Amino acid sequence: MKHLYHIVAFVVVALWGSTFVFTKMLLLNGLSPAQIFTLRFIIAYVLLLVYALMVKRSKFRLFCNSWKDELIMVLLGLTGGSLYFLTENAAMLYTTATNTSLIVCTCPLFAMLLIGLVYRQSEHFTKIQVTGSLLACSGMAVVVMNGHFVLHLSPLGDLLAFSACLCWAVYSLLMKQASMHYGTLFITRKLFFYGLLTIIPYYCLVPGFPSFDVIFSQPIIWNILFLGVIASMVCFLLWNWVIRKLGAVVATNWVYFNPVTTIIFAWWLLNEQITPWFLLGTILILSGMYLCSRKPATGNTSARPLGHQQDS
Repeated sequence: MKHLYHIVAFVVVALWGSTFVFTKMLLLNGLSPAQIFTLRFIIAYVLLLVYALMVKRSKFRLFCNSWKDELIMVLLGLTGGSLYFLTENAAMLYTTATNTSLIVCTCPLFAMLLIGLVYRQSEHFTKIQVTGSLLACSGMAVVVMNGHFVLHLSPLGDLLAFSACLCWAVYSLLMKQASMHYGTLFITRKLFFYGLLTIIPYYCLVPGFPSFDVIFSQPIIWNILFLGVIASMVCFLLWNWVIRKLGAVVATNWVYFNPVTTIIFAWWLLNEQITPWFLLGTILILSGMYLCSRKPATGNTSARPLGHQQDS
């Protein structure tokens, strides 16, 4: 059964790796990164809300069991939603795509470090796991740099990319705690809601939103639907489920594979060439992920319970 969880993780990362094509098309049609994020999260949240009200009506709930648990959901929406997307997209304005990819895709290392620090008594990472994670990280760097070992330092851009990396690491840490006591559907719905809520201050500083005519125009609507329905609703549901099954560290290591799927889609859709560096990096990533998943971290955490587990 564990193989199924890894397959699902791979599919999710592959789909996320393809989103750059659809996002690029939307950017070329005049939408901003914040507008794209808002539209895709609105679609995902509305669909999940309708599903919860119609199918899970008897178990439907709006709030968590306590305000502290609700605060964790706010942080999930911030770190896995608005703040993550804004810092990652903003980083691209001040530094290169290579720098951004290298920094953001190292989040599994930071997730492992954070989880190890918070759950010192229950999480014990073996030398094989650490070696595997470092090996996969090295492979990711080889894939991203593609033989061009030149970094262009940009303090502001690199700091934004590092902030995005930390956001995803904190998100993984919070998901580990939340998924033990609340259902995947409930967590994901709260994530989308608070992601949208926490993006509002951005629009106070940078107002403006596309009209319905623009949103429903032919070049935009299909890309938005893919990002909202598939890349957001379906992928976040599956990803949160995988974290519950594999654990935050093992699941997050699949992020190393993201540049690989991006290059495959670029080869398929944009006719970009696959180089020997890509093949070498892919081998390193797969080898590292194999080592890391041989003995996944197990054990219950000693953190404060979030409440009784819910299915909705």
